Amino acid sequence: MQSITINIDNDQLADKVTWFLEHLQSEGLEIVSKEDLDDLKLLKATRSEESIPFDDYMRHAD
Repeated sequence: MQSITINIDNDQLADKVTWFLEHLQSEGLEIVSKEDLDDLKLLKATRSEESIPFDDYMRHAD
Protein backbone atom coordinates (compact mmCIF):
# COMPACT_ATOMS: atom_id res chain seq x y z
CA MET A 1 0.00 0.00 0.00
CA GLN A 2 1.25 3.47 -0.82
CA SER A 3 0.51 6.51 1.33
CA ILE A 4 0.28 10.09 0.09
CA THR A 5 0.05 13.20 2.24
CA ILE A 6 -1.60 16.28 0.73
CA ASN A 7 -1.38 19.66 2.45
CA ILE A 8 -3.89 22.28 1.29
CA ASP A 9 -4.21 25.78 2.75
CA ASN A 10 -7.29 26.77 0.73
CA ASP A 11 -10.58 25.44 2.16
CA GLN A 12 -12.37 25.54 -1.20
CA LEU A 13 -9.61 23.56 -2.87
CA ALA A 14 -9.56 21.09 0.03
CA ASP A 15 -13.30 20.50 -0.47
CA LYS A 16 -12.78 19.87 -4.20
CA VAL A 17 -9.90 17.46 -3.63
CA THR A 18 -11.86 15.60 -0.93
CA TRP A 19 -14.89 15.36 -3.20
CA PHE A 20 -12.75 13.93 -5.99
CA LEU A 21 -10.98 11.43 -3.72
CA GLU A 22 -14.27 10.23 -2.20
CA HIS A 23 -15.35 9.15 -5.70
CA LEU A 24 -12.32 6.84 -5.85
CA GLN A 25 -13.18 4.99 -2.63
CA SER A 26 -15.16 2.40 -4.59
CA GLU A 27 -11.91 1.52 -6.36
CA GLY A 28 -10.08 0.81 -3.10
CA LEU A 29 -8.88 4.25 -2.06
CA GLU A 30 -8.82 4.73 1.71
CA ILE A 31 -8.98 8.28 3.06
CA VAL A 32 -7.55 8.80 6.55
CA SER A 33 -6.92 12.17 8.16
CA LYS A 34 -3.44 12.76 9.56
CA GLU A 35 -4.96 13.28 13.00
CA ASP A 36 -6.73 9.91 12.81
CA LEU A 37 -3.52 8.26 11.64
CA ASP A 38 -1.58 9.74 14.55
CA ASP A 39 -4.26 8.47 16.96
CA LEU A 40 -4.12 4.98 15.44
CA LYS A 41 -0.34 4.88 15.79
CA LEU A 42 -0.59 5.87 19.47
CA LEU A 43 -3.30 3.27 20.06
CA LYS A 44 -1.24 0.57 18.35
CA ALA A 45 1.72 1.40 20.59
CA THR A 46 -0.38 0.59 23.66
CA ARG A 47 -1.35 -2.91 22.50
CA SER A 48 1.73 -4.46 24.06
CA GLU A 49 1.19 -2.74 27.41
CA GLU A 50 -0.10 -4.74 30.33
CA SER A 51 -3.74 -4.14 31.22
CA ILE A 52 -5.76 -4.62 34.39
CA PRO A 53 -9.45 -5.37 34.87
CA PHE A 54 -11.63 -2.26 35.14
CA ASP A 55 -12.88 -3.25 38.62
CA ASP A 56 -9.28 -3.35 39.91
CA TYR A 57 -8.65 0.04 38.35
CA MET A 58 -11.70 1.53 40.07
CA ARG A 59 -10.71 0.07 43.45
CA HIS A 60 -7.40 1.91 43.25
CA ALA A 61 -8.69 5.10 41.58
CA ASP A 62 -8.37 7.16 44.75
